Amino acid sequence: MSVTVSTGVDGRTDRAHSRALLVFMAIVVAHWVEHLVQAFQIYALGWTAAEARGVLGIPFPDLIKFEWLHYGYALVMLIGLFVLRKGFSGRARQWWNLALALQFWHHIEHLLLFLQAQTGWRIGGSAVPTSIVQLIVPRVELHLFYNTIITIPMVIAVVLHQRARAAATA
Repeated sequence: MSVTVSTGVDGRTDRAHSRALLVFMAIVVAHWVEHLVQAFQIYALGWTAAEARGVLGIPFPDLIKFEWLHYGYALVMLIGLFVLRKGFSGRARQWWNLALALQFWHHIEHLLLFLQAQTGWRIGGSAVPTSIVQLIVPRVELHLFYNTIITIPMVIAVVLHQRARAAATA
């Protein structure tokens, strides 16, 4: 059985990259929507931060309490951004690299939260695991912000990437 590989502008982008990118972006957007729903629950519906658990947290309230889940997602994001990076070139790659750099920091913040949850040690003597920036910005707003500033350059990279591929085949 042979597999036909369609190459992109730089000769490195193939069908497998396109499929992986599509799956990755669907996961990213779904996660971002979870944060948007949580913010809507707080600011539009007047729920407390503890009540506002996004979409999945409503039927599975204990799910969002597990710091390993949040850290695992941050790690998957970091790995996905790194692995998919090779399929981008030019300005698209620059935007993708920006998302990767921002996610690296976001991953560090989640690593700190994860380590605190596992050890009982707390930054700043907080009663709950706390990230560095969370010392000045509440967690819900901070993670909505992080996910937004990472998703935006990713979307720009994908749009530029798709435009370059379309121009190359035209």
